Amino acid sequence: MTKTRGKHVKIKSFIKNYSNITEVLTDHGLASLGDAYVNFVHSVAMSARKGIPSGEKVKGSVLAEAIRKVGLREQLPSRMTRHLLADAAEALIAYAWLQGYVTIEESVTLLKSADDPVEGFSQLLATIKKRIRFS
Repeated sequence: MTKTRGKHVKIKSFIKNYSNITEVLTDHGLASLGDAYVNFVHSVAMSARKGIPSGEKVKGSVLAEAIRKVGLREQLPSRMTRHLLADAAEALIAYAWLQGYVTIEESVTLLKSADDPVEGFSQLLATIKKRIRFS
């Protein structure tokens, strides 16, 4: 729960229970939230690297390549476009943050320390893949 001006906001109240990683990867609602999260942490990481505020969008091709690199492609249906692969990465990253598997700070640190965005998001997805558990 997050406290905002005296009110408690239940962040996890809208997250359903998933039985496996494929359900998370194919949740389009999570992907929409993940799009905002991914662009935010990437922008903060790039701002820290450059030393000036910067707002940047992550290309779908970057996320699609990262999801392939960490072996998550096998968890998805066979016919998926690059756009849908990027959505899957965004969904998983948002889920991991909402469930506490990664923090904003850790996400920014991984992205900032990487040589390029594909490597950074691959490291972030690999970290999530190692930590994520379903009951």
